[in-house]
Amino acid sequence: MFHLAVIIILSYLAGSFPTSILVGKIFFKKDIRKYGSGNAGGTNTVRVFGWPAGAAVIFIDIAKGACAVLFISRLPLMGILESPLFSADTTALIAGLSAVCGHIWTLFASFRGGKGVATAAGMVAALYPAGFSITFIIFAVTLVTTGIVSVGSLAAAVFFPLVLFVLKGSGISEVSPLLLWISLPISLLILFTHRKNLARLVRGEEKRLFKRDKSG
Repeated sequence: MFHLAVIIILSYLAGSFPTSILVGKIFFKKDIRKYGSGNAGGTNTVRVFGWPAGAAVIFIDIAKGACAVLFISRLPLMGILESPLFSADTTALIAGLSAVCGHIWTLFASFRGGKGVATAAGMVAALYPAGFSITFIIFAVTLVTTGIVSVGSLAAAVFFPLVLFVLKGSGISEVSPLLLWISLPISLLILFTHRKNLARLVRGEEKRLFKRDKSG
C-alpha cells in the first residue's frame, strides 16, 4: 500500500497548491478570501483581480487535476515506486480525486480552498475527454445563457453522470465502470461545495459574472 499512499499524498499536495491565494498575495498584496465571495477559486479571482489573473488561476487549477491523473498516478510505471496495487485507470481516478480534495481542503490555507470545479474538470478531461467535452458544452451553454458561473457548474455537475450513462448505454463510447459510478459522488461533492451558491440562487442574490446583451 506504500506506493498508493505516496500517490494519494502527492496528488493531494498538488491539488492543495493555493493558486488564487498566492496570485492575490504576490501580485495584488491581498488575500482573495477577504474579498468578493470569499472563495479561493478562479471565478472570485476574476471578480476581484480581473480576467488575466482569473484565467491564470483557472488554468493552473485545471492543470492540478490533469497532472495528478497523467503523471502522479503513473509514478509506479516510471520505476520510481513499486508496482501499482490497482489498475492504471483505478490509480489515476484515485489520484484525481485526491487532487480535487486537496483543492477544496487545501493544506496550505487552513483547509479553506476552492470549490473543486476546475480541478475536477482537469481530472475528468484527462480520464475521459469525450465525457468532459460534452459536459463542458453544457457548462458553457448554461453560463452564456445565465451569466452565472455557479449555475453552469451546478448544471455540469448534475448532468455529468447522466452524460456518462448515456454514452455507455448507447454504445457511443466506452466508459470505465468505476468512473461511471464514481461520477455520482463527484457530482454530489460539487453540489455540496456550492451549497452557499444554491442558497443565494434561491434568494435571488447570486451575482452574475457578466450580463447578457439583450439588445439583439
